[in-house]
Amino acid sequence: MEIKIIRDRHKGLITPDKLLNLVEKGHLPPSKAINYFNEKNRKKFKDYAKEESVQIDREQEILDELNQMVGLAPVKKIVNEIRAFVKIQKLREEERLLTEPQALHMIFKGNPGTGKTTVARVFGRLFKEIGVLSKGHLLEIERADLVGEYIGHTAQKTRDQIKKAMGGVLFIDEAYSLARGGEKDFGKEAIDVIVKAMEDHKDNLLLILAGYREEMEQFIGTNPGLRSRFPIHIDFPDYSMEELLQIGELMLNQRQYRLSPQARETLKNVLAYKTALHHHEGNARMVRNIIEKAIRLQAVRLVSKTKVTRDELMTILPEDIKGAREHWLLTHT
Repeated sequence: MEIKIIRDRHKGLITPDKLLNLVEKGHLPPSKAINYFNEKNRKKFKDYAKEESVQIDREQEILDELNQMVGLAPVKKIVNEIRAFVKIQKLREEERLLTEPQALHMIFKGNPGTGKTTVARVFGRLFKEIGVLSKGHLLEIERADLVGEYIGHTAQKTRDQIKKAMGGVLFIDEAYSLARGGEKDFGKEAIDVIVKAMEDHKDNLLLILAGYREEMEQFIGTNPGLRSRFPIHIDFPDYSMEELLQIGELMLNQRQYRLSPQARETLKNVLAYKTALHHHEGNARMVRNIIEKAIRLQAVRLVSKTKVTRDELMTILPEDIKGAREHWLLTHT
């Protein structure tokens, strides 16, 4: 039997479990199994075990990072499903069992600030660790990065972006904008090049199309071939008021700031007002803008004082939140 059949994909290692399995199935004589597992191979196995342990740790770190994100329960559930599916298909392949095709291209649907880009980055890193992607980086682009101004320009621009994304994730935000111009628009040319790339590089490129829920549904409907090529659709729900408040406090804690009890109530009222009116234009992005502006306003409030205590340096007051809210409203209305 060819040695390559029993070699593991990591450093040409012949693992004890695989040797035993082959001996039990009658594919390898016990004497040869003993010869294969020599002193040199045992050293390789120790290195392999160490490497596998490190890989598992990195994989778990990525999952922990995802699980620590506020909300997104249905998104976290499907990420774990996809991870489990990929790993089991690899195990089935090793045992020469039938495997399902790994068509992992995705559609992300949801409002801005709901975590789509962050989760796309998680997928890239996770798929690198489990051997689906060679690099795992994220390339985030939009229509302007793909569509040119004259015939032939779009195809080349699109191919250039695909080349940059090879081995990682190509994340196209507001992807429906590629189909807005109709049949004669250069956006259609970009779609055609992307679809071809999905076939040509299906083993080392993950494509994610993202945007508003309704617009993405309409976009998929304009091209029947797209729906079959993007089997995974993930909905990103808007954050509740409680989740947005939790996100704000987490952002402050990471920067060694905290809300005073009155400031917390002020921020809670601001977020309750926004969510009650179904104004989810910002979601976590809106909270980040308010928090960052409040930190700057706190600095302006404290900088002229003769003496500033540690507690003052860390505490955000109601007036800081109110000022940040007014600034956000002025710049987003």
